[in-house]
Amino acid sequence: MPRPLPDEGAASLGVPGLGTPGWTCVRCRAVNPLSDDRCAGCGTSFAALLRAGGAARPPLGRGAQGIAAGAREATLVIGLFVVWKLASTVSLMQHDGAFARGRWIWRLERTLRLPSEIAAQRQILGHPMIVQALDVFYLAAHVGGMVALLPWLYLRHRERYRRWRNVVVAFTGLSLLVQLVSVAPPRLLPGLGFVDTAARYHQSAYQNLGPGLVDQLSSMPSIHVGWAVIVALAVIATSRSRWRWLIVAHPALTVYAVVVTANHFWLDAVAALALLGAIFAAERLLARRRTDHALPSAA
Repeated sequence: MPRPLPDEGAASLGVPGLGTPGWTCVRCRAVNPLSDDRCAGCGTSFAALLRAGGAARPPLGRGAQGIAAGAREATLVIGLFVVWKLASTVSLMQHDGAFARGRWIWRLERTLRLPSEIAAQRQILGHPMIVQALDVFYLAAHVGGMVALLPWLYLRHRERYRRWRNVVVAFTGLSLLVQLVSVAPPRLLPGLGFVDTAARYHQSAYQNLGPGLVDQLSSMPSIHVGWAVIVALAVIATSRSRWRWLIVAHPALTVYAVVVTANHFWLDAVAALALLGAIFAAERLLARRRTDHALPSAA
């Protein structure tokens, strides 16, 4: 049986003496030994890739079809943002309990001996320009990062777009379910020593108490942190630039910003990471099951 050329099949087979050590998966571009029948990068079997052929890399849409596909994706993402904002006004439990749950998280962190958010915040309170810059970063960076990521994937790396879009949708949807249990953020617990930095410098996007209070009780898990981590992972997994690792600064700065501005506890960030870990584990399990089901039909 002749070996398929790189542009004729789902994977290219290594040819001794030509410097190719194995077969290359067209889904994640990982190079695998010829002795392995499953890609180490994405878990897809070589047989499944061969059956898929060139269809593994979907072509960019053209003309009206491309515009319609892009419009559908834009509508989906915008709709997700709208649902996020609407869902933050809903709670399954009494709002009064949100403050008790916020104080419980604070006590749990002390039991776990996590660093004090109050101590971290006090280190920057004497530097108004830094504080205001972090407030702006908190307000804009999470949406800005996602607005930059999704079009980049859709236009430049269409074969990767669907996977990461699904991760965003799954994480945001599950986060909204968890946030139905309202939890007060640190900035609404001044009795513990927290300072609402955005309110101090008139940068707050929230309405102070009153009818806008409900919108502010959805701090667990931190969607800001989750989105920032998704952006970093997607860029690292997709880009081949040696500079791609600089994107790690985005989630690192996001975690720091949400904590020192008193918008989130450390455990809000930990909860976001745990939720993402569960999503990736489920994704890998489903991919393995689909591959295993497809294997018996391979010739």
